[in-house]
Amino acid sequence: MGGGLARHDSHSVAGTSAPSNLDKEQMLGQAEKEMGFRIDHLNRLAQTCFNKCVDKRRYKDSELYIGENSCVDRCVSKYIQATNIIGHILASSKPPV
Repeated sequence: MGGGLARHDSHSVAGTSAPSNLDKEQMLGQAEKEMGFRIDHLNRLAQTCFNKCVDKRRYKDSELYIGENSCVDRCVSKYIQATNIIGHILASSKPPV
């Protein structure tokens, strides 16, 4: 009698600890979406700060000038702060899963 229980318990533990193929596909899909979001976010950040800070007339120079560099630093910082604030607002306004 005890042997049957032990076998049932080990089966249930194995069943819950290993994700199914569907779970793996969902996790992979979620990771791909997250990566796409991060890439899009980085591209928008780069484009926004470049357009705001880099003097297009001197674009051929290999390095940023001090003013451009400072502008990019501030722009990136503000962009990340704004994104974090928006993320917190959205996270607090959606119902728990």
